Amino acid sequence: MNQLQEVENPRPIPVHPFVAPLSYLLGTWRGQGEGEYPTIPSFRYGEELRFSHSGKPVISYTQRTWKLESGAPMHAESGYFRPNPDGSIEVVIAQSTGLVEVQKGTYNVDEQSIKLKSDLVGNASKVKEISREFQLVNGKLSYVVHMSTTTTNPLLHPHLKAILDKL
Repeated sequence: MNQLQEVENPRPIPVHPFVAPLSYLLGTWRGQGEGEYPTIPSFRYGEELRFSHSGKPVISYTQRTWKLESGAPMHAESGYFRPNPDGSIEVVIAQSTGLVEVQKGTYNVDEQSIKLKSDLVGNASKVKEISREFQLVNGKLSYVVHMSTTTTNPLLHPHLKAILDKL
């Protein structure tokens, strides 16, 4: 075996106690979403989210979307969710467009929900603020994203929403 080959860990990795309240996210989710904004035409897309865990007190996150008609790639992002025992959470996301988000918020164990608001939006010429909400409802993961830009500032407007099934 050469150094570049990965060795599969034969033991399951225990879920870190900080991650345990959000362990329902772990895995791959797929479905369809809808996008809109006052300055663009509405659109629909396919989407896949992956949440994984390495034993550390973070959840790794990746997202990709594609055009439903052709399967052509549209958007991608990745980052980390850092839940804290007090119900607060910090999220860092890097988008394929070069935009970077640092978000802070809360999670609710009973409602299986996460509410985030941008603390910093970096490398963005137009985007000023982003909020994201995730919720598990009847075994499906739903989310909504609101955004404000220099053309709509200071109001947050609906931008994306999706309902995803766990694979």
